Amino acid sequence: MEERQLDLFAATLRADSSDTRALVEALGAKLEDALPGSAVIERKATRLFSKDKRVEKITIRLGQDSYTLSISGDNARAQRSKTVGGIAIRNEELSLDEWLRGLTHALAAEAKRSEAGRIALERLLS
Repeated sequence: MEERQLDLFAATLRADSSDTRALVEALGAKLEDALPGSAVIERKATRLFSKDKRVEKITIRLGQDSYTLSISGDNARAQRSKTVGGIAIRNEELSLDEWLRGLTHALAAEAKRSEAGRIALERLLS
């Protein structure tokens, strides 16, 4: 059931991807809350001394894979990396759809592997 909910969540994100900036902001907030130990959200002030900050980069580490989503203006750059022994052995550029699909499947696999992964997935879907 959770994998089906995760696919629905990913489909909803893809459907809303016409506004890339809004998608990245919403995804950053959701992942930061759901995956506090695995998600790193980098934000940058919109202006000098401004308290208003926007997501600039999202990095999620799940096992040996890292999913990174960077945004500049309205242009997003999605990557998946495989790391062994602390060294990235493979980096691949992905479309936003491929990135979301890969991340959702990695989260589903993590939920099956561990209790912490299951709890994080439940928080993401709520």
